Amino acid sequence: MPSYTWRKANLACKIAIDNSEKDQLLQGRDVLRQRKTTKESLAESASNITESLMSISRMMSQQVQQSEETVQTLANSSRTILEANEEFKSMSGTIQLGRKLITKYNRRELTDKLLIFLALALFLATVLYILKKRLFPFL
Repeated sequence: MPSYTWRKANLACKIAIDNSEKDQLLQGRDVLRQRKTTKESLAESASNITESLMSISRMMSQQVQQSEETVQTLANSSRTILEANEEFKSMSGTIQLGRKLITKYNRRELTDKLLIFLALALFLATVLYILKKRLFPFL
């Protein structure tokens, strides 16, 4: 009978070892599933990060394009302002020349009025002198 108990104990140990291995294998499946799930989540997060980076790259590209358009607009505005400044300078020169001419004509007008007044006075003096000599020769 000892061999029967020995055999029974051996069989019980074998069953216990099999159950233990079975439990370890089942836990191993969970670990494998967790690893697989972890790999899938890592792949998914890597994919999400890649998409985010691509989105950021597109947004940066749009910003660069907008900046280029802004720089082009600023260059056009600067060119227009420089042209307006040159035109203003030429107009300023023309205005100063006009101011000088007006001042010169005003002086000439004053001189002409003075000369006309003096000529009229001389004429009247001459007429009075002639009348005096003709009408009043004794004076």
